[in-house]
Amino acid sequence: MNLGPQAERFILHFGEMGGRWGVNRTVGQIYALLFIAPEALHADEIAETLGISRSNVSISLRELQSWRLVNMTHKIGERREYFESPKDVWEIFRTLVEEKRKREIDPTLTLLRSILMEAPVNDEEAYGQQRINEMLELIELACAWFDEVHHLPPETLQNLMRLGSKVQKVLGFAGKIRKADQTGGRHD
Repeated sequence: MNLGPQAERFILHFGEMGGRWGVNRTVGQIYALLFIAPEALHADEIAETLGISRSNVSISLRELQSWRLVNMTHKIGERREYFESPKDVWEIFRTLVEEKRKREIDPTLTLLRSILMEAPVNDEEAYGQQRINEMLELIELACAWFDEVHHLPPETLQNLMRLGSKVQKVLGFAGKIRKADQTGGRHD
């Protein structure tokens, strides 16, 4: 596969970002290549296009498959395995969030809950548990929100995300009304 200058920049950038996302450069580059490839590619094509070893491609593809970001396919009459990224960007986004949650958030929740089950032995631990409980509540709230929006259709998610600051204004206005109702004051 021949890469144009835009594709090269895209692939190189994803490689550089890989380290920030918790994967190595090669994994990032392979994902970017598969994302922009119009058809599924076999491992030799990937290795040749990116100028990396076949063994490095195999290891990276296994990692991408473990993240559910790459699918393996076959072509009639061919023994090779072909790889492609999901086409729907919303499916990719959901998969990334699910995998991050499974790998990073869920173990953190387990740890926080286990710490809170232990009785504090002094005031410092009691204060620490109070802070840990606040963190647990925040993470659980974020997870509950994700669970609510996770199954929304992509169009609804797009509309929700586009609301952005409008939601903040509505919530701010609602907060003012609630505060006025609680104090018996006027609605401004």
